[in-house]
Amino acid sequence: MKEEEKEIENVEETENTQEEMDKQTKENKKLEDLKLLLKQEKEKSDEYYEHLKRNMAEFDNFKKRISKEKDMMYANITANIISEILPIIDNFDKALNSDTTDESYKNGVSMIYSQLIDTLQKLGAEEIDALNKTFDPNFHEAVMHVEDENFGEKEVIEVFRKGYKIGDKIIRHAMVKVAN
Repeated sequence: MKEEEKEIENVEETENTQEEMDKQTKENKKLEDLKLLLKQEKEKSDEYYEHLKRNMAEFDNFKKRISKEKDMMYANITANIISEILPIIDNFDKALNSDTTDESYKNGVSMIYSQLIDTLQKLGAEEIDALNKTFDPNFHEAVMHVEDENFGEKEVIEVFRKGYKIGDKIIRHAMVKVAN
């Protein structure tokens, strides 16, 4: 009977050992599955992170582009409005240069003209300096040409219509008479 008991004990030990091995194998398998799942989730996470970084860069570029477009649109609208006002300013300039005996009328016209010029300056517009300058087709529009040795070559000797610009953007070229 002792031998039988030993055998039963051996069988029980073998069964326990087998159960432990099965249990260990299951745990190892489960651990491997978890490691694989973790690796897959990390790859997904990295992919999402890269996607997020691309979207953030695209959004930053979008904000810069919109800001630049807004600034350009503002400059274009301002230039368009000013170009519509310039003929009125020309007429006020002519009125100021005309002979009149009514000083209060002349003072009123002068005040309105000054306000218009101040408004142009506030909007960033400035007059193109042309008289006695060298002709530059980027700023001037020559409508007359004369040969006169009293003036230098390509010298602007008369301004028929003032030109205006905002920064580097020409709103209207100065209409001029050029010598030589």
